[in-house]
Amino acid sequence: MRVLLKISWEALAENWDWLFDVKVLDFICDSLKDLLKENIQIAIFIWWWNIFRWTDWNSLWIDRVSLDYMWMLSTIMNWIALSEYLQKNKINSKLMTATKIDCVWERFDKKVALKYLDEKNVVIFSWWMWNPYFTTDTGWVLKALEIEANMIIKLTMVDGVYDKDPKKFSDAKMYKEITYDEVLSKNLKVMDSTAIALARDNKLILKIANLSKLWSIKNTILADEWTKVG
Repeated sequence: MRVLLKISWEALAENWDWLFDVKVLDFICDSLKDLLKENIQIAIFIWWWNIFRWTDWNSLWIDRVSLDYMWMLSTIMNWIALSEYLQKNKINSKLMTATKIDCVWERFDKKVALKYLDEKNVVIFSWWMWNPYFTTDTGWVLKALEIEANMIIKLTMVDGVYDKDPKKFSDAKMYKEITYDEVLSKNLKVMDSTAIALARDNKLILKIANLSKLWSIKNTILADEWTKVG
């Protein structure tokens, strides 16, 4: 089985800080080791906000396209930090991206990426598309299809897909299983519509889980405890 994880920044940071929470990183490392022992191939895609993304670009003199490029460039340090942490925990990792920076990582090539995964490396994908205006959701689904992943998992700070915001409504209902067509028709904020359509058309399974409540990422892959979209 081949899985592409998408980890949101708030799941990795503590108290809305911009730094990694070491306790969460240790948990992720333990989970990755567990998965690799089970011959589950893992790639990681981090959604990581930063100072430029918090900026209201409408109020600035900076062009939106230029600001998006600034955002992409400023995220590079986060993927390097994650790769270093995995290496220090004796997990082999490879950094690949849509653009080439020789001293840091290599440009994405499907055959090379699959070779790394077969060799039990955790492959970290940084900047996903290198195109302004495209969301992380679209890049995530596209990368999953490129590496022929069986499943994509979104690890965030919510338990699954709800009919409305559970932080605002106490009666919010969580779906155990839902189709992509239902997600679109109900206008549920799972992913952007382009990513949903891409996943639906290619029959890609999506699971959404709360990273802070997991005892094992493997449990998310194998169990039906969390929301499954497909």
